[in-house]
Amino acid sequence: MSTTIVVAATPTSNGDLHIGHMAGPYLAGDVYARYLRATGESVIYTTCTDDSQSYVVSTARRLGTTPRALCARSTAAIGRSLSAMGVSMAGLPPIDDVYRRTVLEFVTALYEAGRFRKRTVRLPFATLSGTYLFDGLVAGTCPVCLAGSSGGVCEACGHPNNYDELLDPRSTMDPDDPVSYRDTEILVLPMEEYRDRLTAYYAGQAGRWRPHAMQLVGELLDRPLPEVPVTIPADWGVPAPFPETPGQMLYPWIEAMPAVMYSTWWSAGDTTLPVDEHWRAGHGADVVYFHGYDNVYHWGLMDLVFLLAHGDRYVTPSANVCNEFYDLAGEKFSTSRDHLIWTVDLLAEVPRDLVRFHLAHTAPEQARTGFSREGLRENGYRRLGTSWNALAEAMSAALRGLSGTVPVTAAGRRRAGAMLERFRGCYELPGYSMNRAAETVLTQLARLRDLAAASAIDAGDLVLETRTLLAGAAPILIDVAEAARANGVDLSLTAEPPTSVPVFELPRLPEEASHEAADHRDASVPDLLPLPLSAGAGVRRRSVRDER
Repeated sequence: MSTTIVVAATPTSNGDLHIGHMAGPYLAGDVYARYLRATGESVIYTTCTDDSQSYVVSTARRLGTTPRALCARSTAAIGRSLSAMGVSMAGLPPIDDVYRRTVLEFVTALYEAGRFRKRTVRLPFATLSGTYLFDGLVAGTCPVCLAGSSGGVCEACGHPNNYDELLDPRSTMDPDDPVSYRDTEILVLPMEEYRDRLTAYYAGQAGRWRPHAMQLVGELLDRPLPEVPVTIPADWGVPAPFPETPGQMLYPWIEAMPAVMYSTWWSAGDTTLPVDEHWRAGHGADVVYFHGYDNVYHWGLMDLVFLLAHGDRYVTPSANVCNEFYDLAGEKFSTSRDHLIWTVDLLAEVPRDLVRFHLAHTAPEQARTGFSREGLRENGYRRLGTSWNALAEAMSAALRGLSGTVPVTAAGRRRAGAMLERFRGCYELPGYSMNRAAETVLTQLARLRDLAAASAIDAGDLVLETRTLLAGAAPILIDVAEAARANGVDLSLTAEPPTSVPVFELPRLPEEASHEAADHRDASVPDLLPLPLSAGAGVRRRSVRDER
């Protein structure tokens, strides 16, 4: 059996994950991985922290700590947040000597194959500190859309801005440090040399990407493709081993492909295999990325070129599932303004299934969406929890005195089959949508609740259709699903609807009283403002771009 490798954007270890991050690639990848497992697929869901990023350096400077200490603290916090949300990964692998050796072997193979070119480039330079500025170390104006932007890629339009392309550059480490330009020799990978293969690849992806992301790919292909930095003059990261660029580091973004090969290997658990084994083309693995719009250039184009540069050695992704931005009270999440909600803080107040459901229902799949406390209350406690528990009550009454298995009518089997197909349509690529899956849960829940309350459905049909609803909701509602499995309920999504089904009791969701207590606690806080922040609120987290 071939394996599906699900990769979530690698989080930069310069802070924790807020719910804007979680509503993007991490929950979406988890729901997809759980669905595949329920259909009998072999799945490795993985990511690892992106320790070499320049944002680690700039954040550490602002917080008065070291990059190494910040990485350690942030990695622990990110791991706790993923675990608290129930993200079904093996964990976060250590960024250790094995990781660094994997990265170096990946890039050295390309160097020895003659894939890199030496170039003289013009880089922004902070005059007083004597620091070359790139990515998170520099801010300015995007030359394409004229929005404010960091170096490397514009968060607003998604276009790259390498070297001296960023307009009005200033140092993020010290805005008063005058910026000049210096010519510097680095190694690059010319993307233009891979245009034909890229064009053929994207022709095969037609209809499989969300429209906004594919529009950006088209815009990038309509222009001369950039030369990707391979080395950069910096003080933090993985030292470049090439004689042409002594003292330079590997450009942080080129670590992505060997990083996820390493994290796949680590997550799979068999360390006797070569680190890149699971990604070798001969195994036929299906690779699916989950990332944000501002990472389309990196995950969709640049990282693909680094795979193609290895010839036919590695698989290429079969799909990129790209999300937009998730807002809070109509504005971007912002750590600097304390305009955010940390994942662990929200989960300390609200039961996990209700949080997962609301984020799934409002995730920014095709356009920017937003979070509010009232929305969570309406979706989680009222629309989902109240109806769910009403169905549980009605089901208990309808099945009182019954045990063992009960027969299912042909009509009940047809309805269960139709429900299953609806859920499959939500979870399968290319139409994957947590939004529609969550809405399907609400639709079928209301239907079954009303039928059960009116005694308008046969007992066996009610049991089968409720079990089908629970199975379809299980990738999102993980705790109620686990409670059902612990009582012997089969929630696989592979079998055809049976002619008889075992009686079971539908596990209940938390009541609104739990939320009323939280309301009382912070009654003085306006409803759409962030929840109280943890002590780590000062740790900077940018948007999904910083997670790849």
